[in-house]
Formats: sequence, structure tokens, C-alpha cells
Amino acid sequence: MPAGKLREVALMLKAIHAQEDLRAAQRKVAEVVSRLHSMRLGKAAELVETAVPETLAYYAFPEEHWRRIRTNNPLARIMREIRRRTRVVGAFPDGNSALNLAAARLRHIAGTRWSTKRYLNMKLLKQRNALTA
Repeated sequence: MPAGKLREVALMLKAIHAQEDLRAAQRKVAEVVSRLHSMRLGKAAELVETAVPETLAYYAFPEEHWRRIRTNNPLARIMREIRRRTRVVGAFPDGNSALNLAAARLRHIAGTRWSTKRYLNMKLLKQRNALTA
């Protein structure tokens, strides 16, 4: 697939998950599937039609949690930090040196306040369950 088409498909998938609610996301899925068929990307359209609804499960949770559920920002942040530090070093004499650097960073994270910070506010879920019960 040419880079231009690949970029266009990626933008369409992002647009699905940028919708304001589940109904809008489902409508967008139908639009994307139609567009993929028109681009003669039948297998991609079939994959979007069958697999994407599973990725919309975060809409069942309170809106305040959506961003945190649909992304893996904490993991991405750790990986970005390790990547930044390995680039500074440049070349490592062996694999153990790189592993030691990554492990040291992970130990630092585990030993600081950042590792104990709550990612989701569970009170919102408890309130929601109390209202529906």
C-alpha cells in the first residue's frame, strides 16, 4: 500500500476514536468501511468492520476515563524516557549495559511518587454503579 493511502487509513481510524459518543463512533465506522471499499481495500474494510467495535468498549465507562482507557500513555512515557536516555549514550559496549540503563530508570520510577500516582479515579465508577443499582 502506498504511503499516502496508508496515512489516509490511519487518519480514518483516528477519526473513529475521536468521536464524542458511541453512536457517533459507530456511524464513523460505517463511513470508514464504505470509504475503504471505495478505495478497493476490501480486506481492510472487513477488518475495521469486525475488529473496531471491540476497541470502542471504553465508551461504557465515564467520559473522564475515556482518554486514559483508550491510550497507553504511562507505558509510552516510560519507553520515551528510556529511548531518550539510550540516545544520549549512543553506542553500548554490550547488551547488559543497555539493560542496566533501562533497569535503573525503571527502579527510579518505582521509587518515586510517579509510580504511586493513580491513573483512574475509581470513585466515578462507584458513583455510577450506585446510580444504576
